[in-house]
Amino acid sequence: MHRGGTTALLVAVACVPAAAGAQRADSVRADSVRTLDQVRVTVTRTEQTAQRAPWAVDVIGRGEIGGARATVGIDEALNDVPGVIVFNRYNASLDQRLSIRGAGARANFGIRGVKILLDGIPQSLPDGQNQLTNLDLADISRVEVLRGSASSLYGNGSGGVIAFETDRSASDPFSASARATGGSGGLSKVQGRVAGRGEHAAASLSVSRTRANGFRMFDTSETRQAMATLDYALSPARTLQIRVNYADVPVARNPGALTPAEYAANRDSAAAANINRGADKALSQAQFSARLQGSGASRDWAVAGYVQRRFVDNPLATTPPGAPSGAAGAAIGTLSTLNRWVTGARADASWRITIAGAPSTLNAGADIQRSFDIRRNRRATRGVPSTPADTVFLDQGEGVTGMGPFVSAQFSPVAPLTVSVGARQDWVAFRVTDNFLADGADNSGERAMAAASHHVGASWVFNQAVAAYANLALAFETPTTTELAARPGGVGGFNPDLGPQHIRTVEGGLRGDVASGRLRYTLTAFEARYTDAITQYLETNGRAYFRNAGATRNRGVEAGLAASPTPWLGASLAWTESRFRFLSYVASRTSAISDTLDGKRVAGVPDRFVRGTLRLTPGAWTLEVEQTWSGSMYGDDRNTVLVDGWGSTSVRAGWQGTIGGTRFAPFAAVNNVGDTRYVGSVTVNGAAGRVLEPAPGRNFYLGVETGWRVVR
Repeated sequence: MHRGGTTALLVAVACVPAAAGAQRADSVRADSVRTLDQVRVTVTRTEQTAQRAPWAVDVIGRGEIGGARATVGIDEALNDVPGVIVFNRYNASLDQRLSIRGAGARANFGIRGVKILLDGIPQSLPDGQNQLTNLDLADISRVEVLRGSASSLYGNGSGGVIAFETDRSASDPFSASARATGGSGGLSKVQGRVAGRGEHAAASLSVSRTRANGFRMFDTSETRQAMATLDYALSPARTLQIRVNYADVPVARNPGALTPAEYAANRDSAAAANINRGADKALSQAQFSARLQGSGASRDWAVAGYVQRRFVDNPLATTPPGAPSGAAGAAIGTLSTLNRWVTGARADASWRITIAGAPSTLNAGADIQRSFDIRRNRRATRGVPSTPADTVFLDQGEGVTGMGPFVSAQFSPVAPLTVSVGARQDWVAFRVTDNFLADGADNSGERAMAAASHHVGASWVFNQAVAAYANLALAFETPTTTELAARPGGVGGFNPDLGPQHIRTVEGGLRGDVASGRLRYTLTAFEARYTDAITQYLETNGRAYFRNAGATRNRGVEAGLAASPTPWLGASLAWTESRFRFLSYVASRTSAISDTLDGKRVAGVPDRFVRGTLRLTPGAWTLEVEQTWSGSMYGDDRNTVLVDGWGSTSVRAGWQGTIGGTRFAPFAAVNNVGDTRYVGSVTVNGAAGRVLEPAPGRNFYLGVETGWRVVR
């Protein structure tokens, strides 16, 4: 694997001055006790209060991200948000499976259907695919979540938006911290961070390494990450933000999903084909971004540019074309390699104006992004091309260009009312160049997809305790290049029959604060209708195939509650009730046999998901008891593989104090206290019933975080 580009960016990380410091209002830690009219959000692409946003928006602060949490998966924080479900596969090769009101739930690797941002920079590709390679939860201080269709703001694949913000806190002039965690399954994570601030600049550098042997066979993984930030005040009204990310994953073995019979016999086992064919992943990735932002009396603006380089070696258990069957082909799989460039730019501007005598804000901007992949597939024996027959059978260049301008406005004709309208036009162009002509066919081609999106919404603030909001929004989602390129028989090019899906969402809700923010609630009802829904109709030996399948209807109710009656006692509850059903779906078994699945439950999503947390903080001690419940769900569209519901309890404890001028914070936790045997995620429509992705039984970890600072 050639990694010259990533090596150069890693050097750049090391060169960022760590002695500069952070200029930022430390509002994140206070969000939990601030009222909604004091908490400001920007995930709507304009700054406004959480109380007046005509969307379902949530803010997660540092206290709900770090502390005694292991910081190894986004499920630790995001499952505290109603309507958001993160299914932990406990498989580093595939990422966790994220669903916001069903958007993204059907992804069997990575994250799709949801827009992911890190310090305002997209971690999404123009085809809508996301990856979390750049994200280290231990270095995140704040998360904003927008639930619902947001293509009018962010374009393709925006069934929801999650905006992560790195920790830029620092003392003047210098601070340093270290964190180490170890636990069951060979878990080991170490992280170090240095930061500082000066008169005009602020900077930080965080590096970490996470290792795990896993609780299943063939489940070893290792991840190394580095994140450097630099904020420089060019003037009182202009700031330049530089971000450099680097990640290296030398090993991420894929144990695969199990059949019900395999799960019943040994839930800690791995799929035999994955072991025999060496299903694994190794990757390296680097990203550089620069963002310039300014503000004035009546206008705010920001422009950003970024570049990403990614290399992937991915041995799959997929049987290549022409492979022998039976014992002779047991070790023969597919080695898929990827060489990727991503470039992009964003621009946003907001003007504070008056419309018909009402204070208003006009927003406009545009996004442009291009990705180019060189993808090669070849036969491999136990994951490595080692015999004369291990030859290339796919070699193609895949380019995707996405572009979308948008405009929106918010105005208040009367003081309690805020109205928001917006529209966006997107163009997404796919191009594939077939470089493998030995099969006698040139599968080069182009696909162009375009869509217009809009939203209209309003909020009415009756008082601090009651604010109502509603919106109607359209969204669209194109297939990803991986989905377009997955064609039975290993044929190159793009699937000519697979097109985008379209989503219309209507929602309404209430939210408010009682007792000056000590009690906060949110209640939302929604309905989302998908037409030409992209569904996975087959998964075989690690390769999934997709098609458009009629229509689905997603209905749900989401409730959130956060209470802090005293400084030492807190509780939170996130409750999601969902009813996701196919309205029209004819699934083919063969060319002559089809099943009508109208009325069937959408696979991969439970009808109920609840998380409740009780937190005690007497003095320097912290004790958290967290309970998660999940209803049953199906692993396949035909609703033949039922996955039972489950409940799991976690207990975390920590202490924080100062010893000899050094901050010292040991912590420990036990997850799945009751040793419940349950399925954490599913591979939707897995071939031959290979659907179940088990979660570990009782497990633990313990660790310590230390820190010190130099103050002028």
